[in-house]
Amino acid sequence: MSPSITNSLVSRVVHEFQNSLQLALEFYNWIGEKNFSHSLESCCAIIQLLVKSRRFDDALALMGNLMCVRGVAPLDVLEGLFNSYEGDDSSVAVFDALVRACTQLGATDGAYEVIKKLRMEGYWITIHAWNNFLGHLLKLNEIDRFWKVYKEMISYGYSENVYTFNLVVYALCKECRFLEAISVFYRMLKNEIWPNVVTFNMIIDGACKMGDLELALKLVRKMGVMSGACVSPNSVTYNCIINGFCKIGNIALAEEVRNEMTKVGVESNERTYGTLINGYSRGGSLEEAFKLCNEMVERGLNPNIVVYNTVIHWLYKVGDMEGASLLLSDMIDKRICPDQFTYSILMKGLCRNGYTTEALKLNNQIIEKNLIEDAFPHNILINHMCRSENLAGAKQLLGSMFVHGLIPDIVTYEMRKVGISENRVTYNTLINFLCKFGCFQQAKDLMKMMARCGIVPDSITYTTLVTHFSKNCNPEEVIELHDEMVLKGVIPDRQTYRAIVSPLLQEDNVET
Repeated sequence: MSPSITNSLVSRVVHEFQNSLQLALEFYNWIGEKNFSHSLESCCAIIQLLVKSRRFDDALALMGNLMCVRGVAPLDVLEGLFNSYEGDDSSVAVFDALVRACTQLGATDGAYEVIKKLRMEGYWITIHAWNNFLGHLLKLNEIDRFWKVYKEMISYGYSENVYTFNLVVYALCKECRFLEAISVFYRMLKNEIWPNVVTFNMIIDGACKMGDLELALKLVRKMGVMSGACVSPNSVTYNCIINGFCKIGNIALAEEVRNEMTKVGVESNERTYGTLINGYSRGGSLEEAFKLCNEMVERGLNPNIVVYNTVIHWLYKVGDMEGASLLLSDMIDKRICPDQFTYSILMKGLCRNGYTTEALKLNNQIIEKNLIEDAFPHNILINHMCRSENLAGAKQLLGSMFVHGLIPDIVTYEMRKVGISENRVTYNTLINFLCKFGCFQQAKDLMKMMARCGIVPDSITYTTLVTHFSKNCNPEEVIELHDEMVLKGVIPDRQTYRAIVSPLLQEDNVET
């Protein structure tokens, strides 16, 4: 490659080819194949051209490569785009694309920094970029930050579009603020922003979750009128209502909704059947559930892992071990791989029906073959052993899980399951639990992990460890814990000192 070929020259050539994207790309790729290292300048020049030609996926891939592979910071990429921005010959959509590239990579702070920098430089960030960032925050379950950014956007004078309203409705429904979601829905109508099917589905699902199935049905039947004849119910709409009726045990009305669904030309899908199968199974009508499984197959729909898990669960619940085993074999024959829920169902079913030895064998297979990373199946077995007063077995299992790095998953899974995030109380509870089982080193390791997760151990954490260590470990380890506690700025209280001193006083009494 001639030394006279510079990145500035490459950028100028790309710009000259702006009316012929194919030529520009061929030149860009050809020069790269000649061991020419493209700079940020030349990369940004081709990104501008890709966006202008509406080749957004290619532009996003190149931005992703810059940030993820080459380690260029989002603000540096933005600077490169500023430098290659040619006014009328460029598109502001390139800045929207950068925000999207950041969110795709999970660079939340990077995306927000780009938005702030664009505002500081006087560029108008489109509503699409804001929506993308707000949607990203909701995916991360950062609801508080979502509302903060949303209010910031509104304060700048932006007018919400249907996608913004959908995000707001979703956030409100997620927080169980259904009446406020309805209020936003009517504000959309008042502002003549017609809801789309996603809006209706979220409101209908919210009504179902609140138990107001009458309102949900009214909304379905008025969708056309309320959307200016632009929206019709789809399979998601009907599945929400079918699920609502199944949850309250009214399978007859769920079937009526399915019949209505068929009449208007909306086909039942795997979700429809899965919901009804679960409803029938829950009500003890396993025969009807199997009929629906057969109907699925006749209509060319194969039962998925969710359907299999549902029926196996209920077969175990009624004690039909043979039926559950046959269905599991059928699932494996059809090359449907068991997931973490399958293993949890198997573990619970075996324990419930008194097959503890088989449950232990399954647990060993899961650990040895590293079938799943989730600790919940193992947790079920530990819980069963504790209830059976087999504390030695439970302790052994707990130690085995720590060896395989599964204890953190107990914390995260259980807390996600009940809809709360990790906090100091839950960590302290588990540390106490481990100490009671004699897993002192594991309890100490969990405290370290707690700190790594940004949750600062408090006096309860340390006092719990000190109390158990003073009774079961050597005094040096107790003093070490005390010193660490003080160094971390946690003030020992009367209970902490009592835990440290009491065993020492007992030793003195024994000696005298």
